[in-house]
Amino acid sequence: MKLYVDYEAEKELDFDYRETAMQVGQAVLEAEQFPGEAEVNLSLTSDAEIHRVNREFRDIDAPTDVLSFPAIFFDVPGDFREMLENEIIYKNPDTGHMMLGDIMISIPRVFDQASAYGHSVKREFAFLFAHSMLHLLGYDHIKPEEAKVMEAKQENALESLGIHR
Repeated sequence: MKLYVDYEAEKELDFDYRETAMQVGQAVLEAEQFPGEAEVNLSLTSDAEIHRVNREFRDIDAPTDVLSFPAIFFDVPGDFREMLENEIIYKNPDTGHMMLGDIMISIPRVFDQASAYGHSVKREFAFLFAHSMLHLLGYDHIKPEEAKVMEAKQENALESLGIHR
């Protein structure tokens, strides 16, 4: 997996966030049997910036913890056939990797939620990244049955890496 990171937040994470994101991303891709190499853009940002983007792109006038902007839209989550049939559209010609999309994570929310849930900042960051990776692969949690599937996949990815609550 190729990961491009833009760190715009004021507060610094006290662990190797790039390595953690790479490990979590790979775990999700392997579990989903992603065919080939993928690339993702990750923006680590402030509450004010994620609020602005949430308002602009989702018409929700509030900050949030994570936003996902898929570059590929899947009719069926994790079904890569259409992507492979049209790979010229989705493949970065410079790297040969499939461009999955963009992830924004609010660093202040990572710290706040880790404290609220009683687990480490690294665990919260890893959870949000896994969650967003699954969105990039077509998963959603609007319906309760979708949420159960997505939650299980998130937990399985983190457990496979020994990242516990």
